[in-house]
Amino acid sequence: MDNTITLTDSQFLCILQLASPALPVGAYSYSEGLETLVENGAIANQTTLKHWLQAELHYGAIRLEAAVMVRAYQSGNMGDMEALCRWNMWLSAARETQELRNSSWQMGRSLIQLLGKLQPQILPLANAVGNPCNYAIAVGIAAVHWQINIKAALLGYLHSWASNLITAGVKLIPLGQTAGQELLLELQPLISAAATEIMALEDDELGCCSWGLSLASMQHETQYTRLFRS
Repeated sequence: MDNTITLTDSQFLCILQLASPALPVGAYSYSEGLETLVENGAIANQTTLKHWLQAELHYGAIRLEAAVMVRAYQSGNMGDMEALCRWNMWLSAARETQELRNSSWQMGRSLIQLLGKLQPQILPLANAVGNPCNYAIAVGIAAVHWQINIKAALLGYLHSWASNLITAGVKLIPLGQTAGQELLLELQPLISAAATEIMALEDDELGCCSWGLSLASMQHETQYTRLFRS
């Protein structure tokens, strides 16, 4: 199978910007339950962090978010505003905890506001979704506007997610920066495989097994000391 992705220089640079940890959407302030897991001792080193991230890529909520990002891209690309709004509401309803839902809404709102300032011509598409807008939806809108290949956008989305959680793990466990980069490199084949699987999912196949994330997120709401918002 030919997995070649063709991008123009501009599209390549846009996906780098969209997936950059420097993107000012507040992703750095969320740990998605990792802070609870480290506090409880469930994640204590590079190996256990790797196992958690692998399980999330295989079965977790990130697959659901990424699949909705793909559908947001497809809806926006076809100009189907009704479907775009429906998927946004669907993803909001699928969030297991208030923390996870609020983080998705906050990052989505921040990205839409940023895109509106950078390129106001994106606003009609963004305004069609309304507020709150989930982050996965906002990324899909950006990818449509910049005409980024959907597979490239999906890879960037998953890589950004993994990079953010590894950075959180480096701070919390703590790990060295080199260990974090080793882990990110080791996850590359799984990220690529997950992207291929997500692209092939039908609507009635959307689901995840994320009860561990849900429990960690709920416990984080009342954790005594916290560095992260979730």
